[in-house]
Amino acid sequence: MSTKPVEHGGRGPKELTGMVDLTRDEHGRVRARLLDLVPGRSGETYKTWLAERGEGFRSGVEIATLDPFHGYKNAIDDQLQDARSVLDAFHVVKLATQAVDDVRRRVQQDTTGHRGRRDDPLYRIRNTLRAGEEHLTDRQRARLHAAFTAHDEHLEVELAWRCAQQVRSGYHQDSHAAGRAIAEKIVATLHTCPVPEIARLGATLQRWRSEFLGYFDTNGASNGGTEAVNGLIELHRRIARGLRNRDNYRLRMLLIVGGLPTLTHAQP
Repeated sequence: MSTKPVEHGGRGPKELTGMVDLTRDEHGRVRARLLDLVPGRSGETYKTWLAERGEGFRSGVEIATLDPFHGYKNAIDDQLQDARSVLDAFHVVKLATQAVDDVRRRVQQDTTGHRGRRDDPLYRIRNTLRAGEEHLTDRQRARLHAAFTAHDEHLEVELAWRCAQQVRSGYHQDSHAAGRAIAEKIVATLHTCPVPEIARLGATLQRWRSEFLGYFDTNGASNGGTEAVNGLIELHRRIARGLRNRDNYRLRMLLIVGGLPTLTHAQP
């Protein structure tokens, strides 16, 4: 699809931004529905769309979940001043997991002088490091222990992994209050970690402190419903073998995941 502006005869930006309603029903379950698809993928795109909705719409938004992208945060701060911003839990855990992988790669290079190979201890645990500790088998735990103790410098990887597991554990407590206590501790201490990649993660969570803690204050608001909608959009885009006309693409997706009621045709 061309990225040439529409006013110059093109079809506009290739990427689109989707707005999804994540309102819970009377049973507390999220019923995600697509509100709109607009050209572009930036904070300005989101801000413009919100501004066009009017004060009545904006005043009704109580919670706004988002990825750790400052463009979206700025749009929410500008247009939804009364809404609580919440950093999506999946993306927080993803940041922590990526930090561990970055440490593993660095230590691997420092200790061996090459990228991971099949028999390298750290390379062998690359996938295990991404799993939750509570899901590990005895064999996986033994493999982790062997890798962590194979070299003194591997201690950095173990420390990074334990920090990431602590971040993850905040979302797996019996109550949001218990999870918030862990999150508060993470925000207060993680940036002091001697492992630079984890210290950067801690600094990031400090900058997003309010949004990070927002998950625990909003009964676990997240972008899970948004990801489900994105999955349906991608599925039907593949089924259609792609759509050349953006307006038709938008209308088709609104029909599929826009929450429109099914029409019942009366039989003669």
